[in-house]
Amino acid sequence: MLSTAVFSPAKINLFLAVTGRRADGFHDLVSLVAPLTFGDTVTLHVGGSDGPVTLACDDPAVPTGADNLAVRAAEAWRRETGSARAIHIELSKRIPMGAGLGGGSSNAAAVLRGLNTLHGRPLDDLVLARLAAALGSDCPLFLADGPCVMRGRGERIEVLPEAARRRLTGRPLVLFKPDFPISTPWAYGRLVAAGGTAYTMPADAEARLGAWIAGEAPAGGVLFNTFERVAFAKFQALPVLLDRLRAQPCVDGVLMSGSGSACFAMVIPGGDSGRLCAIVRDAFGDTGTVVECAVG
Repeated sequence: MLSTAVFSPAKINLFLAVTGRRADGFHDLVSLVAPLTFGDTVTLHVGGSDGPVTLACDDPAVPTGADNLAVRAAEAWRRETGSARAIHIELSKRIPMGAGLGGGSSNAAAVLRGLNTLHGRPLDDLVLARLAAALGSDCPLFLADGPCVMRGRGERIEVLPEAARRRLTGRPLVLFKPDFPISTPWAYGRLVAAGGTAYTMPADAEARLGAWIAGEAPAGGVLFNTFERVAFAKFQALPVLLDRLRAQPCVDGVLMSGSGSACFAMVIPGGDSGRLCAIVRDAFGDTGTVVECAVG
């Protein structure tokens, strides 16, 4: 039996501009995405004989059947390589669901990377990226090494220039999620219902992101999310908390990630992240998730 453990990071959207709806029903976006030092662990066990793909998770709320993205990723890898060997996936779950942190997509990418490494890398990076894109819009970004820019549905990945990467990598932050999720289909539906007025103009998105990449502004200078407008109109506790965090002297910026409900506060190096955690816990009580981590 072959076995390996793969770190499966959460991601945050430091910049997320939804620029319009496509003819195929999906949405175009421009997004600066970064992996975190916080995430799940995916352990893969490949048997010596043919058999099914199975999954076990330490969180009973996570579905473990054929619809789980990690299972679908293993099946896609087997189809591409012609393998029929049994695969058992053990998922140690820390990334909360319904958070906009890409947990399922990250798990799928970890399975693709782990299986490919275990078998001597029979598939090249382009094939892995194609398999990832077929699984979901967020999956390809987790194959990138560090912060990257996503375009289209998320399948077009561009690695950041080194100078811009240095402004992000290792930056401390406080990641938090209330005890309620925000449905991604609901969030996109609210953009559609607004009749296009809630979208970000493509030229504006590219100009704003391009200026940050080419400039020298710190990480907090790029923060933007189209979804905040529709999400905050319903979940009004979030903007109240973010404004309170934004007023703290150790904060470089705050933002909701993806379609929510997770948010984060960028911490100035050496800043009092414990103070920020205390503010969040005061707002959430004993519920929700609060994590100190950094950009990976």
